[in-house]
Amino acid sequence: MADTALVLGGGAAVGGAWAAGVLAGLSEAGIDVARADVVIGTSAGAVLGSRLASGISAAELYERQLSGAEAINIAVTLGQTARFLWAALGSRNPQRSIERLGRAALAARTGPESDVFAAVGTLLGDVRDWPERELRITAVDARTGSLEVFDAGSGPTLLEAVAASCAVPVVWPPVTVAGRRWMDGGSRSTTNICLARGHRRIVALSLIPDAVGPHPSAPQEAAALAADGARITVLAPDRTARRAMGRNMVDDSRRSAAARAGHAQATALAESVAEVWHG
Repeated sequence: MADTALVLGGGAAVGGAWAAGVLAGLSEAGIDVARADVVIGTSAGAVLGSRLASGISAAELYERQLSGAEAINIAVTLGQTARFLWAALGSRNPQRSIERLGRAALAARTGPESDVFAAVGTLLGDVRDWPERELRITAVDARTGSLEVFDAGSGPTLLEAVAASCAVPVVWPPVTVAGRRWMDGGSRSTTNICLARGHRRIVALSLIPDAVGPHPSAPQEAAALAADGARITVLAPDRTARRAMGRNMVDDSRRSAAARAGHAQATALAESVAEVWHG
């Protein structure tokens, strides 16, 4: 088995703030999961993972959440939410469910793809090049529903890969990269813990543990890896964090509270995480 993997799931701006707080809290406790042999990022986790793997510290990312830097204004209407749920929940078959969601994403009247690239570019800041450390970014082909994992050798730029991973179906248009249309990497699995298979010690931050539709949850994916011999812990927002985050995951006013809740949760769980990471 390879050694360590850090998995960062999707969860929009508010979930990303919570994850930044968790990473900072763990780092302060002497658990530097950002130094994992591989970082796997999905959607908001793709943004966070790209910055971590590029050398930006968890402490700095946390402070930026507290200060309200890099605010992104994304409005999600009730109609968009309803169309997303109608597509994702319209079949109990996982493949049919993701195909329905892809068709809905391709048919939706949204803004131009340039809006996605602009927003993701703001979130990445000065990070534009693939880092030397191993980074994997997930996206889903909107036409076939297949999961793709981008890395430094895949061809697309880092901005293209992260934009593909962040293209929330129905809210943002699928983005065109390498001649294919891509939507959010969390469409099939919100966390994609399965991609850490083969690593001995795994810490996963699952901002939204339960998938929307008939897809495996983060705990189910983690259990499968544990059955193969991996030591794994999955951190998800606790009750206090969920209250701080609220129901609207794109409500930028919640980021600071979500980050503080993540930091407090990590401090409380540091000992149990250390048993996995340093064991």
